[in-house]
Amino acid sequence: MYNRRIFMLGATATAAALGLAACGGEGAGSGGPDTDAAPSEQTVGVAMPTQTYERWVADGNNIKKGLEDKGFKVDMQYAEDDIPTQQQQIDQMVNSGVSVLLIASIDGASLSSQLDAAAAANIPVIAYDRLLTDNENVDFYVTFDNYKVGVNQANALMFGLGLLDEEFKPAGDAPKGPLNVELFAGSLDDNNAHLFWQGAIDTLQPYFDDGTLVVLSKQIDIEQAATQRWEQETAQKRMENLLTTHYNGGEELAGVLSPADPLSRGIINALQNAGLGPTIEEGLPVVTGQDAEIASIKLIADGVQSSTIFKDTRTLADQAILSAESILKGEEPEANDTETYDNGVKVVPSYLLPIQMVLESNYQEIMVDSGYYTPEQVESGQL
Repeated sequence: MYNRRIFMLGATATAAALGLAACGGEGAGSGGPDTDAAPSEQTVGVAMPTQTYERWVADGNNIKKGLEDKGFKVDMQYAEDDIPTQQQQIDQMVNSGVSVLLIASIDGASLSSQLDAAAAANIPVIAYDRLLTDNENVDFYVTFDNYKVGVNQANALMFGLGLLDEEFKPAGDAPKGPLNVELFAGSLDDNNAHLFWQGAIDTLQPYFDDGTLVVLSKQIDIEQAATQRWEQETAQKRMENLLTTHYNGGEELAGVLSPADPLSRGIINALQNAGLGPTIEEGLPVVTGQDAEIASIKLIADGVQSSTIFKDTRTLADQAILSAESILKGEEPEANDTETYDNGVKVVPSYLLPIQMVLESNYQEIMVDSGYYTPEQVESGQL
């Protein structure tokens, strides 16, 4: 498990991590950035995990448009959550001689041979939102503050349970507890899942320790709570099993920590099918989320899902493009974090973007007034 508190390395390691080794020197292949070339002569290879998640489609569209607007060629491939497919796609990009690789991995530890081949061909690599692990040939990382995502999910859960007030401070009229909650985590092969989990658990732990919150199933380890490939159906089945096994004798479930909106919707389906709700006001347990998918924003507007975390993929794409552009000019991309993201071999210099908690009280301002969704899309729950 990646723990934010053990990411600190010595000054020597940190300083070494700041260098972009793949950006300089002669490579073994024909790829890599020609810093004197015009954008129209440079191709950015973009490897994306899947089109089944709404957010990855938005990421891909934003990246492609932004790069093309700047004159770059783009080779973008989606692997549909199949690791061998993504490996083959990146191999093809390296062999074709792209100038830089932008990779949103399916499994961050599965691409070592591809990263080695990119380094041999003098092709810099930017990890996009998901950290590439166990390999030194990762030059930069653009992402959100994923530990803080977990903190905010935990705070959103406690706000929904009445333990925190609107300023996210202990509520004066907070319920005494114990309140039963269940915990869900993401896919173990995604480094972000560990950061979400750690941020949430660090925040919830005092409430577990004093008995205010209780995990009735006792499934409190990430391995027990994990959801392979972030699949909605897997989350729904696990929630159904938890209800059948631990909540069939009159026990009351107060809330569920869910790390992503598709999982949240699966969990909500299971809860409603068991006769709970259908809304929070009518007894549905509080369920958190992430990614501000339109179907979940509608659920929040309707008082069904309690919260989500908005990670604006427009700003993430913009930052990734700026980082790629800097590398293609022979410059070092701007980093605002050089200590946190240890990939197991090196600390990868990173740029972290802010996040926003979305609730029924503020979804209009954050999601609609900002132009991200239209009122009609929220009303229908569809793009």
